[in-house]
Amino acid sequence: MENLNTTRGGVYIVDASRTPFLKARNKPGPFSASDLAVASGRDLLLRQPFSAEDIDDVIIGCTMASADEANIARIIALRLGCGDQVPGWTVQRNCASGMQAVDCAFQSIADGRHDLVLAGGTEAMSRAPLLFKPAMAAWLGGMYAARSLPAKLQQIVKFRPHFLTPIIALLRGLTDPVVGLNMGQTAENVAYRFGITRQAMDEFAAESHQRVLTAQTHDHFAYITPLFDTRGHAYQKDDGVREDSTPERLAKLRPVFDKKYGAVTAGNSSQITDGAALLILASEQAVKRYELKPIARIVDVHWAALDPAEMGLGPVYASTPLLQRHGLTLDDIDYWEINEAFAAQVLGCLAAWQDDRYCEKHFGGLAGAYGAIKPESLNIDGGAIALGHPIGASGARLIMQLAHILQRQEAKRGIATLCIGGGQGGAVLIERV
Repeated sequence: MENLNTTRGGVYIVDASRTPFLKARNKPGPFSASDLAVASGRDLLLRQPFSAEDIDDVIIGCTMASADEANIARIIALRLGCGDQVPGWTVQRNCASGMQAVDCAFQSIADGRHDLVLAGGTEAMSRAPLLFKPAMAAWLGGMYAARSLPAKLQQIVKFRPHFLTPIIALLRGLTDPVVGLNMGQTAENVAYRFGITRQAMDEFAAESHQRVLTAQTHDHFAYITPLFDTRGHAYQKDDGVREDSTPERLAKLRPVFDKKYGAVTAGNSSQITDGAALLILASEQAVKRYELKPIARIVDVHWAALDPAEMGLGPVYASTPLLQRHGLTLDDIDYWEINEAFAAQVLGCLAAWQDDRYCEKHFGGLAGAYGAIKPESLNIDGGAIALGHPIGASGARLIMQLAHILQRQEAKRGIATLCIGGGQGGAVLIERV
């Protein structure tokens, strides 16, 4: 489409859709990452007054696309019928890849380069690849280089069974190579720093499940697009949520990451999940031209970094400067979405904001604790402990969920924020239109 944005104006979230989040069950799931995004995007685009070819750009966050999905954003754009002329590009910021995609779309529209952008994220974590070790790769290279039969036989006798031991890409991806800790161990560090108990973690986790169940009952996830596999099976809602998740039942689970002293379990951590979440962002000019009805306006975005060993505190580092830049306090935010990578991590963020010494040390200008987030304003429709955390999609899911909560509650503003493997944090400030 022709560029309509002659002067900078607001950037709006026009509409959004996501798939059900499907829990990985120790085998590859029924959908690839591009399948998930196409299913989500198809319904989203079909209900718009403009065509898929009117989209200016497609930006998708994804961390583990399959071998057949290089630059998965372009594949998704073509499969959605955006046409040969619409570009697509893929971004990767670990857990915040979907949020990064939205930020890139926000910036391109705010800069006047685009008017309509399809942005979000997708991940099929159940299909994370198994990789060969370097020894196996070297052996295969020798086999391919051998031309004669004697040379091939010489190479064959060099084979050792342990060459076939796979590298599990998912486990490697969830481990920080700089500090040598997996994400669960960093959550244990946060729990230790702020004295967060196992009971508090389990209670938080159980509440997450109950909030999702309540949201499902009241049809708060109406923006979910059902999935249908090739065998005719329908997937209509998030399937990781459990009615029997109570603090008492969760207390029976053993720690996973620090088996002797730890408190972080599979039950109070986010689930390994497949899913996609897409949003349409538009300029003021596009809103007027197509008579769109936005659900929210993106105000600002902030990215921050911290010690990778305590990466779970990323939301504090990203949200605090964002609030300060706009002269806001924690109380000025009506609703929060903090990604529940781990219960310990969310509770750690809440504790950090209420810790005088921590705030004084890490945030210039603060003379004491920054404040407290009211429980009734945090993750009111549940979070990743119950929904799951498809790495590439979660950042987009948070923004989408928050925008709909602001509409439903007729509230003014909210922040979606999450921690990021490698020691980072991202936060997006939005306002209801």
